[in-house]
Amino acid sequence: MGSVLFSNLLFFLTSVSVVLAVSSADGSSDWYRLLRIKSELVDPYGVLDNWSEGTNMCTWNGVACSDDKSHIVRLNLTSSGLEGQISQEFAHLTSLRVIDLSDNFLNGTIPPALGDLHNLEELLLFSNFLTGEIPSDIGRLRKLQVLRIGANMLTGQVIPEIGKLSELRVLAVAYCQFSGKIPNEIGNLKQLINLDLQQNSLSGPIPEAIGGCKNLHNFAASNNRIDGKIPASIGQLESLEILNLANNSFSGSIPVEMSYLSNLKYLNLFGNELEGEIPFELNKLVLVETLDLSNNNLSGTIRLLNTQLKNLETLSLSGNFLTGSIPSNFCLRDSSLSLLILADNNLSGNFPLELLKCTSIRQLDLSGNSFGGMLPRGIDRLESLTDLLLNNNSFTGTIPSEIGNLTNLEDLYLFHNMLSGGIPVEIGKLQRLRELYLYENQLSGSIPRELTNCSSLTSVDFFGNQLSGSIPDNIGRLKNLVILQLRQNELSGPIPSSLGYCRKLQKLALADNKLSGSLPPTFRFLSEMDLITLYNNSFEGPLPESLSLLKNLSKINFSHNKFSGNISPLAGLNSLTALDLTNNSFSGPIPSELALSKNLTRLRLANNFFTGELPSEFGQLEDLRFLDLSFNNLTGNLAPSLAGLKNLGHFLLSSNQFSGEIPTWLGGIEDLGELDLSFNNFTGTVPTELGNSPKLLKLSLSYNRLSGPIPPELGNLTSLNVLNLRRNNLSGSIPSTLQKCQKLYELRLSENNLTGSIPYELGSLSELQVILDLSKNHISGEIPSSLGNLVKLERLNLSFNQLQGKVPPSLGKLSSLHRLNLSYNHLQGQIPSTFSGFPLSSFMGNNHNLCGPPLLSCSELKEHERIWELSKASVVGITVAIVLTATVICMLLLYIMLRIWCNWRKVTISCSENGGIESKSRRGENWVYGEEIKSGQYWNTTSLVSSKEKQISKGTCMFNLSVSSSDSTEKPLV
Repeated sequence: MGSVLFSNLLFFLTSVSVVLAVSSADGSSDWYRLLRIKSELVDPYGVLDNWSEGTNMCTWNGVACSDDKSHIVRLNLTSSGLEGQISQEFAHLTSLRVIDLSDNFLNGTIPPALGDLHNLEELLLFSNFLTGEIPSDIGRLRKLQVLRIGANMLTGQVIPEIGKLSELRVLAVAYCQFSGKIPNEIGNLKQLINLDLQQNSLSGPIPEAIGGCKNLHNFAASNNRIDGKIPASIGQLESLEILNLANNSFSGSIPVEMSYLSNLKYLNLFGNELEGEIPFELNKLVLVETLDLSNNNLSGTIRLLNTQLKNLETLSLSGNFLTGSIPSNFCLRDSSLSLLILADNNLSGNFPLELLKCTSIRQLDLSGNSFGGMLPRGIDRLESLTDLLLNNNSFTGTIPSEIGNLTNLEDLYLFHNMLSGGIPVEIGKLQRLRELYLYENQLSGSIPRELTNCSSLTSVDFFGNQLSGSIPDNIGRLKNLVILQLRQNELSGPIPSSLGYCRKLQKLALADNKLSGSLPPTFRFLSEMDLITLYNNSFEGPLPESLSLLKNLSKINFSHNKFSGNISPLAGLNSLTALDLTNNSFSGPIPSELALSKNLTRLRLANNFFTGELPSEFGQLEDLRFLDLSFNNLTGNLAPSLAGLKNLGHFLLSSNQFSGEIPTWLGGIEDLGELDLSFNNFTGTVPTELGNSPKLLKLSLSYNRLSGPIPPELGNLTSLNVLNLRRNNLSGSIPSTLQKCQKLYELRLSENNLTGSIPYELGSLSELQVILDLSKNHISGEIPSSLGNLVKLERLNLSFNQLQGKVPPSLGKLSSLHRLNLSYNHLQGQIPSTFSGFPLSSFMGNNHNLCGPPLLSCSELKEHERIWELSKASVVGITVAIVLTATVICMLLLYIMLRIWCNWRKVTISCSENGGIESKSRRGENWVYGEEIKSGQYWNTTSLVSSKEKQISKGTCMFNLSVSSSDSTEKPLV
């Protein structure tokens, strides 16, 4: 009987165990849920490899079990590289007290089902890629003490349900995308120690209820959009040690109640809009170590005293409107103050000697104020100084030699002051000095050789002083030098060859000096060089081939020197982005290898002697924005491959010998802002495609051989400021579409073959200011009155055309006009009175039809015309009188000659009857003949005595006749 009962009991227990086994296999156990969770995750590092059936769950990675080994109470898989979503299966692990899945690659949302984990005390999901909002079910985790879900991509609001978590000690939701207000319910978290809301988009004010978090030690809400006033209730957080409200929009004054935070060690209100004075009561924060009130609108004097804030290590008040100077009782002799930043205020006076008591200061920043006077010789009392920033003030005098005793000094910023004198040689004692910025002062003298003893120097900037002499020849000792800026001084001599041994040098700026000589061959060692500017010096000679080894060079400016030879050493530098060789004596062809510098954005080779064609390979420079090859001897056409310059903004080829037609592909460059092809030999027409360049500001095609009409499409260039088509063979009329170029301030169309009239529409170009020049064309018609609307115009030239009609009175409104030329047209009428100050040359050549100052007044012109008409009648009368008088004289002469002839005939007959002496008659004949010739030359008459009669005449009779009393009265008329 007993054996039967025992058998039945054994059967029953076996059945129960089977049922339990079946139920476990059906998913009720924690190990089953964990395996389900594992199946939904990607485990690239095999952290979950030992999560498998047949092994004890409590030995699995990251799993901690209860004392009876039946349930999981802690899961820690932080930094395991897991991917995937947080499984809903977690809701079944109801014994869990800690879940730490932080610092993985989890995505998706936070499952609301986590609200079922009533025993959960810590939920750590920070540093993942979770999205969505905080589920309100989180509010059901009444035992939760730590909620850290920051550094995700969560959105929405910080839900008010968090206020139900009465046991919560840590709430960290920083570095997400939360917005909205901080809920009032935060004040219900009486146990809260750490509240981290920073780096979100929270807005609105901090609720007054924050004062209810009596145990709060750390409150960080920086880098949000929180505004309003800082609540006075914040003074109730007596346990607070860290308060960070930086980079928000808080306004109003700093609440005095902050002085009640007696345990505060860190206070940061940087980057807000706080105003008013700094409360003197803040001096009660005797435990504070860091106090940052910078970048606000605070005013008044400095009221914080290190003598009371005895634990203060860092004080930053920069970027405000503080006035006055440092209080006389500011420093505590045995203070711990190490960082004092007062930059960018309105502080004034001499260097505050009170600071010399703060011998513990390591970093002192007084930059950007109005301090003046001389630097104190006792500055070496600040023996702990590592950083001294006194730049952007008005300090005068010399740099004290005692500065060389600050042997811990690493950074010295004295730039933008009015310091004079030389650089003290004692600076050479600063072995730890890394950065030395003395630029924009009035320093003179030479650069001391002792400076090269500062072997730790990485940056030297002496820009904009009056330093002279040569660069120290031992500068190569500065092995750590990265930046050498000596621009805009009066340095002379060559570049020391030892500079090539500063092998870490990245930026070298020697421009605007009087340096000369050639580049030293040791430049080949400067393999880390990124920028080199030598412009405005007198360097000469060819470029060393070794420059081709400087593969990191990105910016080169050798302009305005005397370099010569070819530029092949600079071709093929892969990192090159900007090259400026303007105004040198380089020659030869432009190397096509420059196209290997694929990152080139700026290329300027103007004012040299380059020859040959523009390399077609330049079309590969897709990033090129500025190309200036003007004032060279370049020839040939512009290759079609150059259409690849899609990002070109400035294309300057003026004063070369380019020929052929202007390519149409220029109109396809969308960013083209300046096109200057002037002073070349381009032929053909102006491409209509240029009207497709919407950003074009300047178009200059002057001094070429272009023909045909001006394309109306140029009117589409609505951004155009300058249009210069001067000195071509353009014909046709001026297109009225130019009226759409409303930003034009310079228009030159002179010296062409343009015809037609001046478009009335040009008067709408209200921004036209520099010049309107239409001179030396064949323009006809009247000057449109609309030109009187160009009230900004300074120069107007319409000369040498065929304009007619009157000068419109509206032109008199051009009050800005200071040069005018209307000469050599067919204009008439009165000149506007406002033009009286222009010279005569402005109006000459208009057929005397213009009147008014500076010409004759219109009344004087009419009188002149009347007198001229009278004078014409007088001329006619005089002419008639002369003709009549001449006729009378001729008749009289004829009468006299006839009488002479008659008397001669009588004498001849008498002589033939009585004889005579022949020799005397011939001498008399010659004399009379001479008078006859003389009278004939003057009056243009012929001889009245024939040759036959001359031969027969007898001198004795003629002599007697010539002296007769009757003939003597007639002789003056002969």
